[in-house]
Amino acid sequence: MVHSFLLIGQSNMAGRGFLKDVPLLFDNQIKMLVNGRWQTMWEPINHDRPTAGVGLAASFAATWRLKHEGEEIGLIPCADGGTSLDDWAVGEVLFEHAVFQAKLAQRISTVAGILWHQGENDCSLEQSSRYQEKFSLIVEAFRRELNTPDIPLIIGGLGDFLSRGRYGAYFTGYPAVNEALQQFASTTPNCYFVTAAGLTANPDGLHFDAVSQRIFGIRYFEGFHQQKHILAQLPDEKGIVDSISNRPLSKAEKAALLEIRFANGELALVDLEMQLQNL
Repeated sequence: MVHSFLLIGQSNMAGRGFLKDVPLLFDNQIKMLVNGRWQTMWEPINHDRPTAGVGLAASFAATWRLKHEGEEIGLIPCADGGTSLDDWAVGEVLFEHAVFQAKLAQRISTVAGILWHQGENDCSLEQSSRYQEKFSLIVEAFRRELNTPDIPLIIGGLGDFLSRGRYGAYFTGYPAVNEALQQFASTTPNCYFVTAAGLTANPDGLHFDAVSQRIFGIRYFEGFHQQKHILAQLPDEKGIVDSISNRPLSKAEKAALLEIRFANGELALVDLEMQLQNL
């Protein structure tokens, strides 16, 4: 049985890390939901915009696989860039879409957790003051609609770089959102907060870069696995990133990557056949 995870929030959950900045993560045991069916994961996982890139979900799944050899994990991408809590309110399109996708996944998997990252669009004084109240209604509704009252929810903090970047003037209130997220996690059963401390941004100063997204995904996994808040950098984050990035590929996975290169016009047929024979 596939263990699946719902990915919701805005652009930093969808992922805007540059694909060229990190090694490819490819594992036949990591799936993503496409048209109600499981397909082998390929980044970008959450293609909400033409700018979609590396998010935290791939390294979350790859780290999960280190603890669950031989088992399959599924990712349910439903994040949407530039969205506020009001856009995610119960009954709104994003909420209904995520519930629908998660219910499709429930037919063919066990939905084991929800991963949330959002808050940049709620950094004003007025919006941040109501963050916990609004978010509580959304979480309660997701758990109710999916009939999973105890499902773990992992929520990540906003980056400390926000107020220094290109759009810094819009994010001066980000500490209030981080405080609301931590307070919510500390008072809500089966909810765990993951810090973004030390993580870095793309040149836009708004989105986590690809290297940081890999680390963030590992922190999300530790929050889920240990069922506790992750309030500081983990002791061996780089080592774990190296481990999942350098995982030996199976013959079937190598063949699949060759087929992808051929389908993308990167490999001639004669070269494809020769390399497949040499696997």
